Amino acid sequence: MEARLPDPTDALTGVELFAGLEPEARERVLAAAVPRTYRKGQLLFVENDPGESLIVLKRGAVAVFRTAPTGERAVLHVARPPGVIGEIALLDGAARSASAEAIEDCVALALSRGAFLELVHANPRILDPVLRALGGYIRRLTEQNADHVFLDLPGRVAKTLVRLAGETPATMVTIELNQSQLAEMAGGSRQSVNQAIGSFANRGWLRTEGRRIVLTDILSLRRRAGMPDR
Repeated sequence: MEARLPDPTDALTGVELFAGLEPEARERVLAAAVPRTYRKGQLLFVENDPGESLIVLKRGAVAVFRTAPTGERAVLHVARPPGVIGEIALLDGAARSASAEAIEDCVALALSRGAFLELVHANPRILDPVLRALGGYIRRLTEQNADHVFLDLPGRVAKTLVRLAGETPATMVTIELNQSQLAEMAGGSRQSVNQAIGSFANRGWLRTEGRRIVLTDILSLRRRAGMPDR
């Protein structure tokens, strides 16, 4: 579904991948990109699809996940603006290594692989942020593997909640996420995750409001996850 962005001249603001481009090059990116909207619950792409485009997220949130043969899903990370999705498939031309689903209504830009490669050839400096993005992706996977070895499930739930809260200085954060999605992110059953959430609620660290989770004591959640105090 195509949609008009409210201010196309500002569409790449904050996107690290394009931060070093000259204004003329940014204009070429915008001219080649196609505005997209995705409804909550809509798939942006599916594992093993052709890696044909890079997606720049401008509004909303997207869960990137793998699916097991049994149908169970494991969420690798949640992307929020001004993040990009699909950069790995663009570089090697291979099929998508994961699926992506909008967990909120989203507005994005889609840049084809051909247009992206032309941009790289004309502006080699763009490879620096691409390599940083790949490095961050590898670090996330390494940390997730370590979490499954060193953290129990409540610790992984606490860490997932802290990550979803982001770097906000607010003492109370509301997360739009149901417990099935949280279970996919933490790598546990819904029942076990519900028990962890109930335990945290009893301690006053959070409360649930329907499909929302309100974090009321992020510091305690950080400590339960083994993360350093900020």
